[in-house]
Amino acid sequence: MASSDTQVKELEQRASGQAFELILRPRLKESIPEFPLSPPKKKDLSLEEIQKRLEAAEERRKSHEAEVLKQLAEEHEHEKEVLQKAIEENNNFSKMAEEKLTHKMEANKENREAQMAAKLERLWEKDKHIEEVQKNKESRDPADETDAETNLF
Repeated sequence: MASSDTQVKELEQRASGQAFELILRPRLKESIPEFPLSPPKKKDLSLEEIQKRLEAAEERRKSHEAEVLKQLAEEHEHEKEVLQKAIEENNNFSKMAEEKLTHKMEANKENREAQMAAKLERLWEKDKHIEEVQKNKESRDPADETDAETNLF
């Protein structure tokens, strides 16, 4: 039972079990890949390549700046719309409240006028009744009153 990298030796057999020794062989240097300790050196860049990279970086920066400005403008516009909507809703609420109050005040005024008219009507009816009673009293003869008073005694 031995492979190319390992070797197994049977030590001794006992009643409780067996003992083995496992020997691992070190790997060969040829099979271990070499990893460089430092990154590979870059080739020297020409002035044109450096200039192109700088221009590309500037374009990326400008593009990013434009995107950020666009987002800020959209947020600002959204804030304006929300504020405008809130002002509009507040104005609508104020108008509705004012209309409601005006309607309520008009209804109260009409009710008060109706109550006052009813009271005046009752007063006029009482005045008419008093006048009728007074006319009836005057139209009776005073002699009838004295006879009626003597009959009582």
